[in-house]
Amino acid sequence: MKLNLNKPLVVFDLETTGLDMVKDRVIQLSFIKVFPDGKEERGDYLINPECVIQPIITQLTGISNEDVKDKPTFKQLAKTLEEKFTGCDFAGFNSNYFDIPMLAEEFLRAGVNFDFSKSRLIDACTIFKKMERRNLASAYKFYCGRKMEDDFEAHRADQDTEATYRVLMGELDYYTEEKQRSLGEDPEGRVLQNDMDCLAEFSKVNNNVDFAGRIVWGEVRDAKGNVVLDEKGQPKMTEYFNFGKHKGKTVAEVLRFDPGYYAWILAGDFTYNTKQVLTRIRLREAQK
Repeated sequence: MKLNLNKPLVVFDLETTGLDMVKDRVIQLSFIKVFPDGKEERGDYLINPECVIQPIITQLTGISNEDVKDKPTFKQLAKTLEEKFTGCDFAGFNSNYFDIPMLAEEFLRAGVNFDFSKSRLIDACTIFKKMERRNLASAYKFYCGRKMEDDFEAHRADQDTEATYRVLMGELDYYTEEKQRSLGEDPEGRVLQNDMDCLAEFSKVNNNVDFAGRIVWGEVRDAKGNVVLDEKGQPKMTEYFNFGKHKGKTVAEVLRFDPGYYAWILAGDFTYNTKQVLTRIRLREAQK
């Protein structure tokens, strides 16, 4: 199945030195950039993390300190990646939980203000879990009809990227009304549209504004506690703090009565993305 695209889709995967968004770094980035006309561009980078790759990571990924010692750092690659990724949507496997937040952190550490809020984020893992609830290897066997270990080497970003791309296309083939009826299934609730807006919406699993979930979306309420509706009759949404002494208060409200809280967060051990999102809200509120 050809993806129904109105702008390029970057299917990607990362290998990293660990799972800590603040302390760990990317050691491999692989992507397939799929264009609306069906053309595909592939990229695969080994990256010097400027820190030690622990033996357990080498055991998992096959990437050693020797492999990356002469490779470019993320900062050296950042502008090239920004040019390749600007104007694209993104897809991965578990990417909305880990790969997108980690990539956002690496861009910001490199001084590149890449705005993922302008992209649709499609997570083949979330789609799979909502439909079948398994992992990438099971997804590959289910949707592609083969064992992943027969086709790919485990824990390599380029291999996982290829598998994720095939799984995403397999999901779209499998969850058509025609396919579900042929399987004897009631297609109600089991049909995926080949549309990036729909897939991005289906991939959402939380109401986070920043990737770390320090700031979340919530309904706007009036002085009496009633939900405020917009012109379409839907609840108006705004940003709320989701931690600390101001948890449950709107960000705009806190910025007005406790402006020092903003400075405290910027100086604190928070992700760059959280600081970036908070700064955007502050600038927006200052212009009102």
